[in-house]
Amino acid sequence: MTRLSLRNPLLTPEQIAASPSQRRGMPAALEADLRAYGCHLIAAAGVVLRVPQPVMACAQVLLQRFYYVAALQDFGLRATVLGALFLACKAEESPQSIRNIINVVDIVVKRDRGLPEIVTDGYDTEYYGMKNDMVIAEIQILRRLGFNVQVELPYGLLVNYLRSLELTDQARVPQLAWNYVNDLLRTPVYVCFQPETIACGAIYLAAHECSAALPMSPPWWVLFDASGEDVVMVAKAARALYLRPQPRIMPLTEDELDMQLKGTLEQHVEALRRQDRESEARPAPGHAGPGDPARPRSAPSRGRSHSRPRHRPRQSPYRRNK
Repeated sequence: MTRLSLRNPLLTPEQIAASPSQRRGMPAALEADLRAYGCHLIAAAGVVLRVPQPVMACAQVLLQRFYYVAALQDFGLRATVLGALFLACKAEESPQSIRNIINVVDIVVKRDRGLPEIVTDGYDTEYYGMKNDMVIAEIQILRRLGFNVQVELPYGLLVNYLRSLELTDQARVPQLAWNYVNDLLRTPVYVCFQPETIACGAIYLAAHECSAALPMSPPWWVLFDASGEDVVMVAKAARALYLRPQPRIMPLTEDELDMQLKGTLEQHVEALRRQDRESEARPAPGHAGPGDPARPRSAPSRGRSHSRPRHRPRQSPYRRNK
């Protein structure tokens, strides 16, 4: 999987059969949910950062590749999301500052968890922890992928195939096929099949949904060097993604993954929400609450205006594997 080539590196049968996370005892369904959520974070952050779609796609593919050579139990999801997005921005020549990437991903996570969308203080220990994890995550991704960050995407092929099949004038087929190509990034499809097969799978799904006729004598996908069996497998992966129930809260660190496996993660996040509500309801220093005698105004704080006790994580393996 680390051999340098202009083609995308694909998984071996052994890697497909059992990922490092599954060999460590993680249920396959939980791993699929974590991969999909990590890709969701990258896509949502990329929209806010206004980076091109190839940057977001590259980062999602790098995340999928990374977790086939490393275990989620050892490398937390949030740090890998940060590292993959940072690396993809540089690989696709659309650089973003470390601070912007950290702040945007942090806000997306808080929004998903129903927490106040407060930008992390640049001098906060939490910010420095995420910054350190992000930089080391980039190093770990490069190291474990053998510095092979070449990602060939199917967008250009998709447009050419639609034109060849005379589907560009169809009302919905092109947009649906484009959506399927994007949604498939949340599945392992991009590390199992080459771009031409993925483009054909997206066209197959879109044409089927819109009842668009496609030539079958010979089968149209043969023209694009794709296998009919592989095209069907890509289509099944997309449908399985849509049928999968969306989990409420996903673990972002190794400690939170332990909580998820013990069934205590939702209680932990609810405790954070409760602490934030109490912090917002508490009068600011130097201001009298209802019915309280006036108090002298204190000097403004230089720290976070909405502080709460933070769960102290154990040492990140990103730091241990420097």
